[in-house]
Parts: sequence; C-alpha cells; structure tokens
Amino acid sequence: MSAGTPLTDADRWDWLTALREESIRQIAEEGSTGVVLTCSALKRKYRDVIRVAPYFNSGVQLHFIYLSATEEMLLKRVAARENHYMGANMVQSQFAALEPPRPDETDIVSVDVGRPMEEVLGDALAKVLQTIASDKEVG
Repeated sequence: MSAGTPLTDADRWDWLTALREESIRQIAEEGSTGVVLTCSALKRKYRDVIRVAPYFNSGVQLHFIYLSATEEMLLKRVAARENHYMGANMVQSQFAALEPPRPDETDIVSVDVGRPMEEVLGDALAKVLQTIASDKEVG
C-alpha cells in the first residue's frame, strides 16, 4: 500500500484469518473481558471471514463499527496528513472496493465520522455500550 498499490482479495485472506484467530485466542485467555479488532473490512466477504469467530468460540459476541464518511471528507483528511503512506489514490481505491453494510448485516453499528472527533467518540462509545447491554439482555 505504501507503494500506492491497493491490496487484492488474495492479499487480505491470510491477514483477515490471522486477525480472527488472534482475537479468538485473546478472548480465550483467562481473565479476558473482550477484544477490539480494527481493520478495514471493506467488503462483506471480508467481514464474513471475521463473522465466523463465534463458531470457534460460542462465547464470542461479535459486532462491527462502520465508520461512515464521504470520499471527499476522507480525501481532505488524507491530504492534511504529513508523511503518511496512504495517498489520495488509495482512498479512491478503497472507496471503489467498499461494500457498505447491507440491511441484513444486523451486527453492524454505524457511526457518522463527519463531525468533530469528540462527538464521534461519544457516539461510538454510546452505541457500543448500548449494543453490549442488548447482548446481555438476550444472552
């Protein structure tokens, strides 16, 4: 990516599987209260690789946070960064690959990031806490 070449599906499979497996391992450790995994699961099939984690550990409660932004906003943010590997062409390639969550992906919490950072963080935290509370009620 630092060379300006987008990753392919083939590039991502082992990486996504490794992230899922390490997350499961971390959850299984004694005293673990959970794991936050961050990655750009741009396509549904990438999210599906991670989604199978509960099959390996029935105690896993899995949710995604979708950071919703316009391409224009992200291009402005990337342009403001200094010495960052991701150039504008990479933002464009990520938007070209992006498959926004569909209504049947009920494990996704959407957060609009087109606001001040404090608002985004507060909204994300509130939604995560609400989701955890809902999981406890169902579980």
